[in-house]
Amino acid sequence: MAPAATSQVLLSPAELSFLHSSLLLQPPVRPDGRAPNQFRPLVAETDILPGANGSARICFPDGTEAIVGIKAEVEKSQWRANLSEDGAHLGTGGGDVEMEEDGGKPQEEASSHGNGEMSWIELSIEIPGFRDDDPLPIFLAAMLSEGLLAGEELKDRLWINRRFHWKLYIDILLLSPPLSYPLPLLSLTTHLALLSSRIPKLKSEQDEDPLFDDDWEASLYLYPKLPTGKRIDRPPITLLVMAVGSNIIFDPSKEELAVAEAVLAVSVRESQRRENDTSGRRLNLLSIRSVDSPSRLTPSGVPNTMNTATGGSAPVSSQDAVAQRESIDQKGVWNPPRGGVKRALITRIIKLVLEPNGVAQEVMDGLNGVEV
Repeated sequence: MAPAATSQVLLSPAELSFLHSSLLLQPPVRPDGRAPNQFRPLVAETDILPGANGSARICFPDGTEAIVGIKAEVEKSQWRANLSEDGAHLGTGGGDVEMEEDGGKPQEEASSHGNGEMSWIELSIEIPGFRDDDPLPIFLAAMLSEGLLAGEELKDRLWINRRFHWKLYIDILLLSPPLSYPLPLLSLTTHLALLSSRIPKLKSEQDEDPLFDDDWEASLYLYPKLPTGKRIDRPPITLLVMAVGSNIIFDPSKEELAVAEAVLAVSVRESQRRENDTSGRRLNLLSIRSVDSPSRLTPSGVPNTMNTATGGSAPVSSQDAVAQRESIDQKGVWNPPRGGVKRALITRIIKLVLEPNGVAQEVMDGLNGVEV
């Protein structure tokens, strides 16, 4: 869906037609002069909130700014039944007794792999002028959570032992009303905040009550680094992509979204590295979601055949007007797009995002330049 701020674009049908014709050119002519795969410049910084485990701020040139703060708290795990091939036992204990049958894995072999739960990550978004239960904050939170929970790595890193785990609170604040669709801004800011997040080093062993090192310099990154300084893996990012004709445009502005024929949100992440891995970066596709384009709510132009002032005949009803516009393909007259997205177009978008030295890798390289 589209936010109300981007739905109400104050452009006339003639202006919409001119902008649409400009974006149909080869290569497309964008209002701000960017290339089709060029992102807007941004200002980014991390560790801006001293009381948080991780934080980041990103500001776009139009003044749109977002802040993300991440807080980790220790929680006691709830009892849940685990059934394994070796036997049945009552895992993730919530008390001091651990019941286990013969053949179950001994307590010393307890591992965090596969023990993480989606409920251990809580994400909330606040947008000026919107209630917490409005569709826009709920939809954006679902989009960002979908990418974070797609893999097991982050959830498993929150596992402490069978009795305790970390609860991760991700609070996202948009400081100004959205001047364009805010999904890329919120995604990139959350990415940097997670990269800067650290948790205290665990000193206790096995299923003891957790005891942590007081020295913050000994704390561990939520996304660990290799001895070479590179990250084992990185948080996902979500890119906003629109299509006009056969042209694919990344990071569209508010005006460009007003004439988009299709809008997609593509989530990707960097695959996990090993210590001796010298190969290049590998990106994985997490999800693709269609976003309702605000262009469908823009007013239609009136062709000469439907204008009584130029000798045309006015339509009798709204249904008749829609039928006439569908049968007329007159250049220079704006008609809101109708229909869905072709599979061939989705394939091209995925290729542009995931290919070596593609758009997603370029964005990742740009975020690598931010000091964390």
